[in-house]
Amino acid sequence: MLYLRLANLEDADAEYEALQKVPRSENGLENDYFGITKQEFLKTGLPKIINDCSITPTETYVPQSYYFLWKDNKIVGWFKFRHQLCESLKKNGGHIGYVIIPEYRGNGYAARGLKLLLDKVRNVIPEDEFWLFAHKNNLASQKVMLANGAYKVDEETIDGITYVQMRIKKHN
Repeated sequence: MLYLRLANLEDADAEYEALQKVPRSENGLENDYFGITKQEFLKTGLPKIINDCSITPTETYVPQSYYFLWKDNKIVGWFKFRHQLCESLKKNGGHIGYVIIPEYRGNGYAARGLKLLLDKVRNVIPEDEFWLFAHKNNLASQKVMLANGAYKVDEETIDGITYVQMRIKKHN
């Protein structure tokens, strides 16, 4: 069974292990917790992840929630859900970032996980559409978005990397 769970203290060991399986930066997703010690994660990393959902928005930072994607009793990936957009996220980042741990890729988990997340957070965002971005050469991620009703809006090159901007209507 595939399901989402918010980051939490009870699953700290599994969450830490999952975060160590994906490099610091991969296809636009920033994993700030890769390479830190378990002690650092438990002391500062996980509390930050858990508390990020209730921060006061600024011009460059908005509340976000980490949802870990579980297949039975193993984490296979995670989703960063940003509750709203600031100007920088409108240019690159959007509402949702996600990654599937390399050993679990190619099984449809990203598309199914994105659907689970969209269903869960559909009424949270103030915007009419979810904004998503993918590297132009990350065709797998674009397929995940398209499988969930996305349509292409634009392409933009930032620091030599071309991003595809897609959107998914809040209510299909």
